[in-house]
Amino acid sequence: MPEERGPRELTEHERGEVLRTYMPQGRITAVPVRRPDRLVLLDQVARAFEPGVRYTGAEVNAVLCRFSADLVVLRRSLVDEGFMEQDRTHYWRCGGTVDL
Repeated sequence: MPEERGPRELTEHERGEVLRTYMPQGRITAVPVRRPDRLVLLDQVARAFEPGVRYTGAEVNAVLCRFSADLVVLRRSLVDEGFMEQDRTHYWRCGGTVDL
């Protein structure tokens, strides 16, 4: 079985292919089964959140609804995969790539 590569190990071309396949017009059409592809998708969504800013659940939902109608799965995936953290009242971005 071939070894799966993480999102940072994919070339820009490969990242682009994943985004064109699963987010053809900026909205998620399906969640990839392959974890590296799913991480590329979640990384793209995480870029919509500013590092260091704390967001309420309502604010997170407002951002996520631009990407998908399934807010619960998307929010949970961002937390589970380490792109965001949460406490009882807020979420904040803690992972993913940052444009410089």
